[in-house]
Amino acid sequence: MNTSPESQTQTQTQTQRSILVVVPALNEVSTIESVIDRLCAEPPPPGSELRLVVADGGSSDGTIDLVQRLMQDRPQLSLIHNPERIQSAAVNLAASTMGHGVQILVRCDAHALYPAGYVNSLVQTLDRTGADAVVVPMDSVGDTCLQRAIAWTSDTPLGSGGAAHRGGGQSGFIDHGHHAAFRMHSFRRAGGYDATYTHNEDAELDCRQGALGSRIFLDADIRLGYRPRATFRGLWKQYFSYGHGRARTVRRHRGSMRLRQAAVPTHLVLLVLALLVAPVLHTALLWPLFYLAVLAGFSLAMALRQGSLCGLFCGPAAGVMHVSWACGFFWSLISTRERPWVAGEPPRHATAQVTDQRWVTLGSPPQ
Repeated sequence: MNTSPESQTQTQTQTQRSILVVVPALNEVSTIESVIDRLCAEPPPPGSELRLVVADGGSSDGTIDLVQRLMQDRPQLSLIHNPERIQSAAVNLAASTMGHGVQILVRCDAHALYPAGYVNSLVQTLDRTGADAVVVPMDSVGDTCLQRAIAWTSDTPLGSGGAAHRGGGQSGFIDHGHHAAFRMHSFRRAGGYDATYTHNEDAELDCRQGALGSRIFLDADIRLGYRPRATFRGLWKQYFSYGHGRARTVRRHRGSMRLRQAAVPTHLVLLVLALLVAPVLHTALLWPLFYLAVLAGFSLAMALRQGSLCGLFCGPAAGVMHVSWACGFFWSLISTRERPWVAGEPPRHATAQVTDQRWVTLGSPPQ
Protein backbone atom coordinates (compact mmCIF):
# COMPACT_ATOMS: atom_id res chain seq x y z
CA MET A 1 0.00 0.00 0.00
CA ASN A 2 1.36 3.43 -0.95
CA THR A 3 1.37 6.21 1.59
CA SER A 4 1.60 9.90 0.92
CA PRO A 5 4.43 12.02 2.36
CA GLU A 6 1.83 13.80 4.50
CA SER A 7 0.59 10.58 6.09
CA GLN A 8 4.17 9.38 6.64
CA THR A 9 4.99 12.65 8.42
CA GLN A 10 1.85 12.38 10.54
CA THR A 11 2.65 8.78 11.51
CA GLN A 12 6.22 9.72 12.39
CA THR A 13 4.99 12.59 14.56
CA GLN A 14 2.51 10.35 16.39
CA THR A 15 5.09 7.66 17.13
CA GLN A 16 7.70 10.13 18.37
CA ARG A 17 5.48 12.46 20.35
CA SER A 18 6.68 13.53 23.78
CA ILE A 19 4.40 15.08 26.40
CA LEU A 20 5.69 17.14 29.33
CA VAL A 21 3.33 17.52 32.30
CA VAL A 22 4.33 20.25 34.75
CA VAL A 23 2.94 20.50 38.28
CA PRO A 24 3.99 23.70 40.09
CA ALA A 25 4.00 23.14 43.85
CA LEU A 26 4.57 25.04 47.06
CA ASN A 27 3.64 23.36 50.35
CA GLU A 28 1.20 20.90 48.78
CA VAL A 29 1.97 17.83 50.90
CA SER A 30 -1.73 17.14 51.53
CA THR A 31 -2.68 16.92 47.85
CA ILE A 32 0.40 16.34 45.69
CA GLU A 33 0.45 12.54 46.03
CA SER A 34 -3.11 12.09 44.79
CA VAL A 35 -2.39 14.34 41.79
CA ILE A 36 0.79 12.45 40.93
CA ASP A 37 -0.92 9.07 41.37
CA ARG A 38 -3.74 10.06 39.05
CA LEU A 39 -1.41 11.40 36.35
CA CYS A 40 1.09 8.53 36.58
CA ALA A 41 -1.64 5.88 36.52
CA GLU A 42 -2.70 7.12 33.10
CA PRO A 43 -0.89 5.38 30.20
CA PRO A 44 0.32 7.87 27.60
CA PRO A 45 -1.35 7.99 24.18
CA PRO A 46 -0.11 5.28 21.78
CA GLY A 47 3.36 6.05 20.49
CA SER A 48 3.87 8.84 23.03
CA GLU A 49 6.23 9.37 25.94
CA LEU A 50 4.99 11.07 29.11
CA ARG A 51 7.29 13.05 31.38
CA LEU A 52 5.91 14.39 34.66
CA VAL A 53 7.86 17.05 36.54
CA VAL A 54 7.03 18.70 39.85
CA ALA A 55 8.49 22.22 39.98
CA ASP A 56 8.73 23.00 43.67
CA GLY A 57 9.07 26.57 44.92
CA GLY A 58 10.82 25.73 48.19
CA SER A 59 8.23 23.78 50.18
CA SER A 60 8.80 23.44 53.91
CA ASP A 61 5.94 21.06 54.73
CA GLY A 62 7.42 17.79 53.46
CA THR A 63 6.32 18.10 49.83
CA ILE A 64 9.90 17.67 48.54
CA ASP A 65 10.56 14.52 50.60
CA LEU A 66 7.23 13.05 49.52
CA VAL A 67 7.88 13.64 45.82
CA GLN A 68 11.39 12.16 46.11
CA ARG A 69 9.90 9.00 47.65
CA LEU A 70 7.32 8.79 44.87
CA MET A 71 10.09 9.10 42.26
CA GLN A 72 11.57 5.77 43.36
CA ASP A 73 8.91 3.70 41.60
CA ARG A 74 7.71 6.22 39.03
CA PRO A 75 10.39 6.53 36.34
CA GLN A 76 8.48 9.23 34.48
CA LEU A 77 8.49 11.53 37.53
CA SER A 78 11.13 14.24 38.12
CA LEU A 79 11.60 17.09 40.57
CA ILE A 80 13.12 20.52 39.93
CA HIS A 81 13.60 23.56 42.13
CA ASN A 82 11.74 26.74 41.17
CA PRO A 83 13.72 29.57 42.79
CA GLU A 84 11.15 32.20 41.79
CA ARG A 85 8.47 30.20 43.66
CA ILE A 86 5.47 31.26 41.57
CA GLN A 87 3.56 29.07 39.09
CA SER A 88 4.33 31.02 35.93
CA ALA A 89 8.07 30.74 36.54
CA ALA A 90 7.70 27.03 37.35
CA VAL A 91 6.16 26.20 33.98
CA ASN A 92 8.73 28.32 32.12
CA LEU A 93 11.56 26.62 33.97
CA ALA A 94 10.31 23.12 33.21
CA ALA A 95 9.76 23.97 29.54
CA SER A 96 13.23 25.47 29.16
CA THR A 97 15.16 22.77 31.01
CA MET A 98 13.16 19.61 30.33
CA GLY A 99 11.25 20.49 27.18
CA HIS A 100 13.81 19.37 24.60
CA GLY A 101 12.03 17.33 21.93
CA VAL A 102 8.64 17.87 23.58
CA GLN A 103 5.63 18.50 21.34
CA ILE A 104 2.91 18.98 23.98
CA LEU A 105 3.09 20.87 27.28
CA VAL A 106 0.46 20.21 29.95
CA ARG A 107 0.05 22.38 33.04
CA CYS A 108 -1.55 20.85 36.13
CA ASP A 109 -2.28 22.30 39.57
CA ALA A 110 -1.17 20.48 42.71
CA HIS A 111 -4.53 20.95 44.44
CA ALA A 112 -6.99 20.20 41.62
CA LEU A 113 -9.07 17.06 41.11
CA TYR A 114 -8.38 15.45 37.73
CA PRO A 115 -10.62 13.01 35.88
CA ALA A 116 -9.31 9.67 34.63
CA GLY A 117 -7.59 9.94 31.28
CA TYR A 118 -7.11 13.68 31.65
CA VAL A 119 -3.88 14.06 29.65
CA ASN A 120 -5.03 11.64 26.93
CA SER A 121 -8.25 13.61 26.52
CA LEU A 122 -6.33 16.86 26.14
CA VAL A 123 -4.09 15.34 23.46
CA GLN A 124 -7.10 13.97 21.59
CA THR A 125 -8.73 17.41 21.63
CA LEU A 126 -5.57 19.04 20.30
CA ASP A 127 -5.48 16.49 17.48
CA ARG A 128 -9.21 16.71 16.71
CA THR A 129 -9.53 20.49 16.68
CA GLY A 130 -6.12 21.53 15.40
CA ALA A 131 -6.01 24.08 18.23
CA ASP A 132 -2.77 25.50 19.56
CA ALA A 133 -3.97 25.27 23.16
CA VAL A 134 -6.75 23.53 25.06
CA VAL A 135 -8.42 25.00 28.14
CA VAL A 136 -10.96 23.35 30.42
CA PRO A 137 -13.79 24.30 32.80
CA MET A 138 -13.33 24.14 36.55
CA ASP A 139 -16.10 22.83 38.79
CA SER A 140 -15.56 24.22 42.28
CA VAL A 141 -16.11 21.85 45.19
CA GLY A 142 -15.87 22.35 48.94
CA ASP A 143 -15.56 20.43 52.19
CA THR A 144 -16.61 22.89 54.89
CA CYS A 145 -19.85 24.85 54.89
CA LEU A 146 -18.17 28.13 53.95
CA GLN A 147 -15.98 26.47 51.33
CA ARG A 148 -19.03 24.92 49.69
CA ALA A 149 -20.72 28.32 49.60
CA ILE A 150 -17.65 29.87 48.00
CA ALA A 151 -17.56 27.01 45.49
CA TRP A 152 -21.22 27.43 44.59
CA THR A 153 -20.74 31.18 44.21
CA SER A 154 -17.65 30.80 42.02
CA ASP A 155 -19.62 28.86 39.41
CA THR A 156 -22.40 31.45 39.03
CA PRO A 157 -22.57 34.65 36.96
CA LEU A 158 -22.65 36.70 40.17
CA GLY A 159 -19.37 35.13 41.27
CA SER A 160 -17.46 34.71 38.01
CA GLY A 161 -19.37 37.02 35.70
CA GLY A 162 -20.23 34.09 33.46
CA ALA A 163 -16.64 33.23 32.48
CA ALA A 164 -16.71 30.25 30.13
CA HIS A 165 -14.11 28.26 32.08
CA ARG A 166 -15.98 28.64 35.39
CA GLY A 167 -18.48 25.82 35.16
CA GLY A 168 -19.06 26.45 31.46
CA GLY A 169 -20.89 23.78 29.49
CA GLN A 170 -20.27 24.66 25.84
CA SER A 171 -17.16 23.73 23.88
CA GLY A 172 -15.65 26.01 21.28
CA PHE A 173 -12.85 28.39 20.41
CA ILE A 174 -12.52 31.21 22.95
CA ASP A 175 -10.03 33.91 23.89
CA HIS A 176 -9.20 32.70 27.41
CA GLY A 177 -9.72 29.79 29.77
CA HIS A 178 -8.15 27.70 32.51
CA HIS A 179 -4.85 26.49 31.06
CA ALA A 180 -4.46 22.79 30.41
CA ALA A 181 -2.41 21.94 27.28
CA PHE A 182 -0.28 23.74 24.70
CA ARG A 183 1.52 22.80 21.56
CA MET A 184 5.04 23.49 22.68
CA HIS A 185 5.91 25.48 19.56
CA SER A 186 2.98 27.83 20.24
CA PHE A 187 3.97 28.26 23.89
CA ARG A 188 7.55 29.06 22.89
CA ARG A 189 6.54 31.34 20.03
CA ALA A 190 4.53 33.45 22.50
CA GLY A 191 7.51 33.50 24.87
CA GLY A 192 5.93 31.49 27.68
CA TYR A 193 4.49 33.09 30.79
CA ASP A 194 5.52 36.49 32.08
CA ALA A 195 6.95 35.46 35.43
CA THR A 196 6.48 38.92 36.91
CA TYR A 197 2.80 37.91 37.20
CA THR A 198 1.71 36.06 40.32
CA HIS A 199 -1.92 36.05 39.13
CA ASN A 200 -3.64 36.44 35.75
CA GLU A 201 -0.52 35.18 33.97
CA ASP A 202 -2.75 32.79 32.02
CA ALA A 203 -4.98 35.54 30.61
CA GLU A 204 -1.94 37.65 29.75
CA LEU A 205 -0.35 34.77 27.85
CA ASP A 206 -3.64 34.10 26.05
CA CYS A 207 -3.64 37.71 24.84
CA ARG A 208 -0.19 37.21 23.33
CA GLN A 209 -1.15 33.86 21.83
CA GLY A 210 -4.23 35.36 20.23
CA ALA A 211 -2.27 38.31 18.84
CA LEU A 212 0.14 35.84 17.21
CA GLY A 213 -2.67 33.85 15.60
CA SER A 214 -2.80 30.88 17.99
CA ARG A 215 -6.23 29.34 18.58
CA ILE A 216 -7.51 28.34 22.03
CA PHE A 217 -10.19 25.67 22.37
CA LEU A 218 -12.39 25.15 25.44
CA ASP A 219 -13.35 21.49 25.82
CA ALA A 220 -16.35 21.45 28.14
CA ASP A 221 -16.25 17.64 28.33
CA ILE A 222 -12.87 17.64 30.10
CA ARG A 223 -13.69 18.96 33.56
CA LEU A 224 -11.56 19.25 36.66
CA GLY A 225 -12.50 19.86 40.26
CA TYR A 226 -11.13 22.85 42.13
CA ARG A 227 -11.14 23.50 45.88
CA PRO A 228 -11.54 27.24 46.56
CA ARG A 229 -10.31 29.10 49.62
CA ALA A 230 -11.92 28.01 52.87
CA THR A 231 -11.99 31.38 54.70
CA PHE A 232 -13.15 34.90 53.90
CA ARG A 233 -9.62 36.15 54.56
CA GLY A 234 -8.14 33.71 52.08
CA LEU A 235 -10.86 34.55 49.57
CA TRP A 236 -10.14 38.28 49.94
CA LYS A 237 -6.40 37.81 49.34
CA GLN A 238 -7.04 35.59 46.34
CA TYR A 239 -9.45 37.94 44.59
CA PHE A 240 -7.39 41.01 45.48
CA SER A 241 -4.52 39.35 43.61
CA TYR A 242 -6.83 38.45 40.71
CA GLY A 243 -7.89 42.08 40.38
CA HIS A 244 -4.29 43.28 40.63
CA GLY A 245 -3.19 40.95 37.85
CA ARG A 246 -6.15 41.79 35.62
CA ALA A 247 -5.37 45.52 35.86
CA ARG A 248 -1.87 44.82 34.57
CA THR A 249 -3.21 42.70 31.73
CA VAL A 250 -5.75 45.25 30.48
CA ARG A 251 -3.10 47.97 30.45
CA ARG A 252 -0.63 45.75 28.64
CA HIS A 253 -3.22 44.49 26.15
CA ARG A 254 -5.65 47.25 25.26
CA GLY A 255 -9.13 46.02 24.50
CA SER A 256 -8.77 42.81 26.54
CA MET A 257 -11.11 43.88 29.35
CA ARG A 258 -14.60 42.38 29.22
CA LEU A 259 -17.82 44.05 30.30
CA ARG A 260 -18.23 41.66 33.23
CA GLN A 261 -14.79 42.69 34.49
CA ALA A 262 -15.30 46.42 34.00
CA ALA A 263 -18.55 46.20 35.96
CA VAL A 264 -16.76 45.22 39.18
CA PRO A 265 -14.54 48.32 39.72
CA THR A 266 -17.33 50.53 38.34
CA HIS A 267 -19.67 49.15 40.98
CA LEU A 268 -17.19 49.86 43.76
CA VAL A 269 -16.77 53.46 42.60
CA LEU A 270 -20.56 53.95 42.56
CA LEU A 271 -20.86 52.31 45.96
CA VAL A 272 -18.25 54.57 47.56
CA LEU A 273 -19.68 57.69 45.92
CA ALA A 274 -23.17 56.79 47.10
CA LEU A 275 -22.02 56.42 50.70
CA LEU A 276 -20.08 59.69 50.54
CA VAL A 277 -22.99 61.79 49.25
CA ALA A 278 -25.68 59.99 51.26
CA PRO A 279 -25.58 62.54 54.15
CA VAL A 280 -26.75 65.29 51.77
CA LEU A 281 -28.54 63.19 49.16
CA HIS A 282 -30.40 60.39 50.90
CA THR A 283 -31.59 58.79 47.67
CA ALA A 284 -27.96 57.86 46.96
CA LEU A 285 -28.42 55.07 49.48
CA LEU A 286 -30.63 53.29 46.97
CA TRP A 287 -27.57 51.86 45.21
CA PRO A 288 -25.92 50.21 48.26
CA LEU A 289 -29.35 49.07 49.51
CA PHE A 290 -30.09 47.54 46.12
CA TYR A 291 -26.72 45.76 46.18
CA LEU A 292 -27.37 44.38 49.67
CA ALA A 293 -30.78 43.20 48.52
CA VAL A 294 -29.19 41.40 45.56
CA LEU A 295 -26.70 39.65 47.84
CA ALA A 296 -29.42 38.69 50.31
CA GLY A 297 -31.65 37.36 47.54
CA PHE A 298 -28.72 35.44 46.11
CA SER A 299 -28.04 33.83 49.49
CA LEU A 300 -31.66 32.72 49.87
CA ALA A 301 -31.83 31.44 46.30
CA MET A 302 -28.63 29.42 46.69
CA ALA A 303 -29.75 27.97 50.03
CA LEU A 304 -32.96 26.78 48.37
CA ARG A 305 -31.21 25.60 45.22
CA GLN A 306 -28.60 23.59 47.12
CA GLY A 307 -30.96 22.49 49.86
CA SER A 308 -28.49 23.66 52.48
CA LEU A 309 -28.22 26.54 54.95
CA CYS A 310 -24.59 26.83 53.80
CA GLY A 311 -26.03 28.68 50.84
CA LEU A 312 -26.66 31.66 53.12
CA PHE A 313 -22.92 32.34 52.97
CA CYS A 314 -23.09 32.76 49.18
CA GLY A 315 -24.11 36.43 49.30
CA PRO A 316 -21.29 37.44 51.65
CA ALA A 317 -18.86 35.40 49.55
CA ALA A 318 -19.94 37.23 46.39
CA GLY A 319 -19.54 40.56 48.18
CA VAL A 320 -16.00 39.70 49.24
CA MET A 321 -15.14 38.62 45.68
CA HIS A 322 -16.47 41.86 44.18
CA VAL A 323 -14.91 44.32 46.62
CA SER A 324 -11.53 42.61 46.94
CA TRP A 325 -11.20 42.21 43.15
CA ALA A 326 -11.99 45.89 42.62
CA CYS A 327 -9.60 46.96 45.38
CA GLY A 328 -6.82 44.89 43.85
CA PHE A 329 -7.59 46.37 40.44
CA PHE A 330 -7.35 49.96 41.67
CA TRP A 331 -4.29 49.25 43.80
CA SER A 332 -2.53 47.89 40.72
CA LEU A 333 -3.36 51.08 38.81
CA ILE A 334 -1.78 53.11 41.61
CA SER A 335 1.20 50.96 42.55
CA THR A 336 2.32 49.14 39.41
CA ARG A 337 3.60 50.67 36.21
CA GLU A 338 2.70 48.93 32.97
CA ARG A 339 3.15 49.64 29.30
CA PRO A 340 1.41 48.16 26.25
CA TRP A 341 2.83 44.96 24.82
CA VAL A 342 4.44 45.18 21.40
CA ALA A 343 4.10 42.16 19.11
CA GLY A 344 7.34 40.19 19.11
CA GLU A 345 8.46 41.56 22.46
CA PRO A 346 9.37 38.71 24.83
CA PRO A 347 7.75 38.67 28.28
CA ARG A 348 9.89 39.34 31.30
CA HIS A 349 11.63 36.34 32.89
CA ALA A 350 10.13 34.08 30.23
CA THR A 351 13.07 31.65 30.25
CA ALA A 352 14.25 31.07 33.79
CA GLN A 353 17.36 28.92 34.06
CA VAL A 354 18.36 26.24 36.54
CA THR A 355 21.13 27.41 38.86
CA ASP A 356 22.21 23.93 39.96
CA GLN A 357 21.92 21.11 37.42
CA ARG A 358 22.04 18.49 40.20
CA TRP A 359 18.51 19.55 41.13
CA VAL A 360 17.22 18.40 37.76
CA THR A 361 19.22 15.22 37.36
CA LEU A 362 19.11 13.94 40.92
CA GLY A 363 15.96 15.49 42.29
CA SER A 364 17.69 16.87 45.38
CA PRO A 365 17.67 20.55 46.35
CA PRO A 366 20.87 22.55 46.01
CA GLN A 367 22.93 22.88 49.18
